[in-house]
Amino acid sequence: MSEQPNILFIMTDQQRSDTIAALDNRQIRTPTLDSLVQNGIAFTNCYTPSPVCVAARSATITGLPPHLNGCTSNNESPLGARSIMQVLQSQGYRTHGIAKMHFNPQVDALWGFDSRDISEEGAREPSSRNDFHDYLSQHGFGHVLEPQGIRSEMYYLPQPSQLPARHHHSAWVADRAIDFLSERVDHRPFFLWASFIKPHPPFEAPTPWNKLYRAADMLPPHRPEGFEQLLTYWNRYQNRYKYRDKGYDEMLFRAMKAMYYACISFIDFNIGRILEALGDDIDNTLIVYTSDHGELLGDYGSVGKRSMLNPAVKIPLIVKAPDSSLRDQRIDTPVSLLDIFPTFAAASAADAAPPSPEGSDLRAIASGEVQREFVYSQFSEGNTGLYMIAGREFKYVYSAADRKEWLFDLRIDPSETKNWAGNPRYTERLSALRRKLIERFENDGYDSAVEEGAWREYEPPTFPDPARDDGLLFQDPPHLPALLRALGPGYAP
Repeated sequence: MSEQPNILFIMTDQQRSDTIAALDNRQIRTPTLDSLVQNGIAFTNCYTPSPVCVAARSATITGLPPHLNGCTSNNESPLGARSIMQVLQSQGYRTHGIAKMHFNPQVDALWGFDSRDISEEGAREPSSRNDFHDYLSQHGFGHVLEPQGIRSEMYYLPQPSQLPARHHHSAWVADRAIDFLSERVDHRPFFLWASFIKPHPPFEAPTPWNKLYRAADMLPPHRPEGFEQLLTYWNRYQNRYKYRDKGYDEMLFRAMKAMYYACISFIDFNIGRILEALGDDIDNTLIVYTSDHGELLGDYGSVGKRSMLNPAVKIPLIVKAPDSSLRDQRIDTPVSLLDIFPTFAAASAADAAPPSPEGSDLRAIASGEVQREFVYSQFSEGNTGLYMIAGREFKYVYSAADRKEWLFDLRIDPSETKNWAGNPRYTERLSALRRKLIERFENDGYDSAVEEGAWREYEPPTFPDPARDDGLLFQDPPHLPALLRALGPGYAP
């Protein structure tokens, strides 16, 4: 057991792959992540197995892709499947989780954790355990109903934090991680998962971090000519229910990006605090940093995730191993969050095959011991299923809701400005990728997506009527109606 490294797993929520200074973003400030890049391995072609929170996390934890674990959206987590935390427990690890896990519907599920500091996103719910909300009440902030930012109509409006920096959620995550590291009483190796809710919207950061970047310094969103033809049903649907389909405001999107970057820089600062608290243990700790999915942030005229365009489906992935020879490497082999499970299992010396042949130890991929050509992603299923296969050079996407496919030539168009699926010069490539993706589902008996060697066809889903304000999303505190009634005669709705 003495040779087993500690494992520090750091996950953010909704962070794009292009938001780290050391990985060629000259606008953002991320000195802690830059240090991890310089002292570790950066996987520059990492894709989420599903561009939405619960499905991405379920795939990470189980090592199984969405079509096999049954979680393809923000639906019920496959709590009956064996988790990587349970594997590590069986190998003698002390396992602790902090903040957002998004195990639906059991927010307090342990699923292999010895202990947890629980904090999920969203408004206060008095009947649900939330250690962060309890902490705020103890420190005089019980009146703050939505401590990670106000949602509904303001979901995509940048806003000031209602909390000072020392009590902000990102600081709280770091505080709990530091407490765990300082209070350990045994010499077992540990698995510590520190999970930040930001930069998930609402985009809010505490003073003075909220002024670190300014809208005037931000570049406009990526809106290539004809970008509307690159959008799927889900892009349009998200824009509808997130209040962003009634016109384009460039300066608003630039302000959103400024606050989004501020959220990331504040996380970076707090990760630095965690790494400092590791002390000498850092030399025997495997550190993995990633996110569950990305954020469109105005690119292609869209917000949110639920898309196979790079801003939503590509994520950062940095590995710092105790082996000092694995330093300052950039690996462009396609990888995904499915590789996390076998990486941690191998580090713990667990003698078990990966849950899925699509996952491998990231250190073996970096060394060239494992070769890989493609990775996959999926969101939803049935008549709204969205599917992807991606390699270094090409990406293929199929949307069941649109009955349409897209082909991106990443060699000459890495910014994904054009759909090459209709170009006769790409017919052979299009057919090969389509066939490979369909065969993947056929081999696994997943007939929700395919039938008789082709995509299964469905009646298209209905779409909310924007003219009637159909489909708008409300995420208010459950006790808001009572608060509004208490305003008194003449004011209560």
